[in-house]
Amino acid sequence: MSKPSKRRQRGGVLAQPAREGELLVKGTGGESMAFTFGEPVPVLDGREILDYLECWSNGRWYEPPVSLDGLARSTKASVYLQSGLMFKRNMLVRSFIPHRLLSRQAFEQVVMDWGWCGNLYLEKRDNMLRQALGLLPCLAKYMRRGIDLETYYQVRGWKDEHVFKTGSICHLREADINQEIYGLPEWLPALQSALLNESATLFRRKYYQNGSHAGFILYMTDPAHSEKFVDDLRDAMRNSKGPGNFRNLFMYAPNGKKDGIQLLPISEVAAKDDFGSIKNISRDDLLAALRIPPQLMGIVPQNAGGFGSVLEASKIWVSNELKPIKQRLTQINDWLGDDVVSFEDAEQM
Repeated sequence: MSKPSKRRQRGGVLAQPAREGELLVKGTGGESMAFTFGEPVPVLDGREILDYLECWSNGRWYEPPVSLDGLARSTKASVYLQSGLMFKRNMLVRSFIPHRLLSRQAFEQVVMDWGWCGNLYLEKRDNMLRQALGLLPCLAKYMRRGIDLETYYQVRGWKDEHVFKTGSICHLREADINQEIYGLPEWLPALQSALLNESATLFRRKYYQNGSHAGFILYMTDPAHSEKFVDDLRDAMRNSKGPGNFRNLFMYAPNGKKDGIQLLPISEVAAKDDFGSIKNISRDDLLAALRIPPQLMGIVPQNAGGFGSVLEASKIWVSNELKPIKQRLTQINDWLGDDVVSFEDAEQM
């Protein structure tokens, strides 16, 4: 948001109240006159994620070291981040073998939570004989761990909380070097790259919506033109701006000088943002954080040689990335005492 500017009269008078984003001063005689085309537009709202902090307690449970709400919104900041998380989820769900206690739908939810926030929660429902009836997913965004590290809460808002029975929650987390209460996603170091990718896209979108792709300075030195002519020309140029509008203007200047009106383009220089370079670099950061080969993400190669064999990349990724994730998810079996999490062999997929 631009701050209100102070208007001063220097040899001229304000001919009319200046509109937002425009200061119009009409001088007398041969004095210069300048005005702006367009208005200042805020490009981005603040999307901030807390820095690494220790988990602090409110007396009943520990708060996560980062804002889970902000982290959840940030997963949609970049198409590569969202697509990468979906790809990992789909590959895990594809080879998962459903169990009578854990359905495919429930498994899909918990592996999605595992991917975006590094935490996985399953609630065990028992019958009257204390036998397991099923495992139900608990949304990680709203889960909190009690100060005794055994009790879990589901907190959706102010005074909207649910206490789970002690020992009924299976909690898997990504290891963290700063605290041992909550997990953090492995792609968190690439968060700034995801936000940069979003910033570049939104800036370019605003750039075109504001008509800045047709930005220029109209420089007039011909004294033959009256102030009314200048006003009419300004209105005509303002009306020609808008989303997708590229219009030609006709101007009749009898007895005018050859260089009395000059058009100086500035947008390509002043608003150059290296859009393609920013998108590619931030994309590479996200793929490195997610550890997914670009050919598996459907990315078109820029070089003539391409990315290599898709089949070979898929085999290496399954061996080096997918299998370790599956082994870590089998910790649910250790907690429950039953093999509810099992997968098909890679050769059968």
